[in-house]
Amino acid sequence: MAGMTADPDDTRDVYETQAAFYDAQRSRALFEARWLARFAACLPTGGRVLDLGCGTGEPIARWFLAEGFEVTGVDFADAMLEIARSRWPQGDWRQGDMRRFDLGETFDGIIAWDSFFHLTPEEQRGCIARMAAHLTSGASLLMTVGPDAGEATGTVGDQPVYHASLSPAQYATCLEQNGLRLTGYLAEDPETNKHSVLMARKI
Repeated sequence: MAGMTADPDDTRDVYETQAAFYDAQRSRALFEARWLARFAACLPTGGRVLDLGCGTGEPIARWFLAEGFEVTGVDFADAMLEIARSRWPQGDWRQGDMRRFDLGETFDGIIAWDSFFHLTPEEQRGCIARMAAHLTSGASLLMTVGPDAGEATGTVGDQPVYHASLSPAQYATCLEQNGLRLTGYLAEDPETNKHSVLMARKI
């Protein structure tokens, strides 16, 4: 991954100011569908899904709601949540930081698509422990990461955002340490616009 120039502490401010732009340019093509279906197949009918870094709810939370799952969306940017609430007022949308969240409840699955990789490597390790604590036994985890260990800079609108990743082996070890087992990993999947996707299951 390329050298870091963005500050991870600025990520929330970027999404607050760029929420409308992000929502307008976010693909609704559901290139994620194959992974979402694989993940959903592991969940009980109508199960509870926690969408960490849910953004505006498009298209991930919308997909799970349409499939009949009970979705709780958590994001640290109020501007993103306002858009989600305006579209799905019946939804469970909560302001929260995935580095510190503690909801006091468990879920059948957790998804963190295009959000987890904004955390620093150390924050990612802590977040995995928090996610494990929020999963029921046998529950599944689906998230996007980087293809290898390192830090990089992306953009949202005209503003830089921080990205980081552990190596696949480091993820496998961290998951195992938290009672999770890696069940799927594909670096730069061409079917998902080259997202690197990881799935795990709580043992």
